[in-house]
Amino acid sequence: MLTVVTEILTDTPAASDDGADERGLVAAAARGEVGAFESLYRRHAGRVHGVIARLVGNQGARAEDLTQEAFVRAWQALPAFRFESAFSTWLHRLAVNTALMELRSRRSRPQDDGDSDEEVFDLLGSTDSAGHTTALTMDLERAVATLPPRARAVLVLYDVEGWKHEEIAAELGMAVGSSKAQLHRARGLLRERLGGHA
Repeated sequence: MLTVVTEILTDTPAASDDGADERGLVAAAARGEVGAFESLYRRHAGRVHGVIARLVGNQGARAEDLTQEAFVRAWQALPAFRFESAFSTWLHRLAVNTALMELRSRRSRPQDDGDSDEEVFDLLGSTDSAGHTTALTMDLERAVATLPPRARAVLVLYDVEGWKHEEIAAELGMAVGSSKAQLHRARGLLRERLGGHA
C-alpha cells in the first residue's frame, strides 16, 4: 500500500535544478529581486501546491489560498535563509507548516456549515443513486482527501513526504504513539474504502 500511495500522491519533482543557478536565484530573491523570486515560484509552485492540497483534502480554493500564503511567507523569510539546507527543502517545510497551522486553527474554530471532514468521511462506502459503492469509484487522491484531518496529515507526511513519526508528533502536537496510531488508522480506512482496488 505504501508504494501505491507514494507513487500516486507524489508530484513530479520540480524541473531539474542546476544547483548554482538555484542558489543564485535564491540569493537574488533574498536581496529583493522580484524576477528571481518569480523564477523560484515557477519552479516550485506545483510541488508546494501538491503537498498543501493533499494536507487540506484537495479543497481547491483553500489549497490555492494556502499556496499563495506559503509563498508570501517565503518572500518575507527569504532574507534570513542561510543555505543550511536546499532551498526546495526549506520551502517545502514552510509550505507544510503553513497548511498544518491552518488545519490547527480550523480545529479550534466551530464548524460554520455543519459539514465536517468526519461527516464527509462517513458518507464514503455508502451506495450512491446509481447503486455503486462510492469508495469503489474513487481514486486514491480522492480517498485520501476524505480521511479525517489528523489521519490524513499523518499519512501524507509519513508515506508521501517521508517524515519520521517524531517529526510528525512534534509538528502536530501529539505523542509519537498517536502518530503511529493515526497512520495505522489512515491506512486501514484507505484499504476499507478502496476495497479490491487497494
